[in-house]
Amino acid sequence: MARKGKKYLEAKAKTDPNRRYTVDEAISLVLDASYAKFDESVDIAVKLGVDPRHADQMVRGAVVLPHGTGKAVRVLVFAKGEKEKEAMDAGADFVGGEDLAEKIKTGWQAFDKVIATPDMMSIAGKLGRILGPRGMMPNPKLGTVTFDVARTVKEMKEGRVEFRVDKAGIIHCNIGRISFGKDKLLDNIKMLLDMIIRLKPASSKGTYLEGLALSSTMGPGVKVDPLEVMSLLR
Repeated sequence: MARKGKKYLEAKAKTDPNRRYTVDEAISLVLDASYAKFDESVDIAVKLGVDPRHADQMVRGAVVLPHGTGKAVRVLVFAKGEKEKEAMDAGADFVGGEDLAEKIKTGWQAFDKVIATPDMMSIAGKLGRILGPRGMMPNPKLGTVTFDVARTVKEMKEGRVEFRVDKAGIIHCNIGRISFGKDKLLDNIKMLLDMIIRLKPASSKGTYLEGLALSSTMGPGVKVDPLEVMSLLR
């Protein structure tokens, strides 16, 4: 097993692995434990009381974080005609059809998000084996197969994040950067968790929000008390 560095161990020593902190305390600890020379991302892991093996307990969605993620997002749009112009005017980085599809097939990956108008899914759909594993395949449930191109492009540029529960029942999501400070990170966390709770499957029984943890790119995880989170959102 790889040994952890001195700075990581010093950062970890600032937290109690057996304690579940309030959200406010956890954010403060993550900020205090940050030691990298770059502006680290801040991530959240949310353990849900669902069984993703059942289709009716699959939790996935998208939300626009009030302060974004601090990351510049490159948006690619499959569109034609008026929708092509609409996408460009809204700030899309790449817009096209077969030309872009062929470029992607050759290994080009200089984009972060993909949108497609419904009439262009015949082209985008052929890229499933390439875009699917990267979580970029346009999906009507996530609003990325749409004729409302301008709004969707702007949302992605402003900090829209997509999330999906994994096989272990955990949602991993980026909610900002160390430079955001406590208040902005707290706003983003509230917005994300509120959406996750809204998406609770009717078939999910028992405790839905089982556990949470915050961490920076290089720092240790800090456990959060889910009961305190629920009271905070109320």
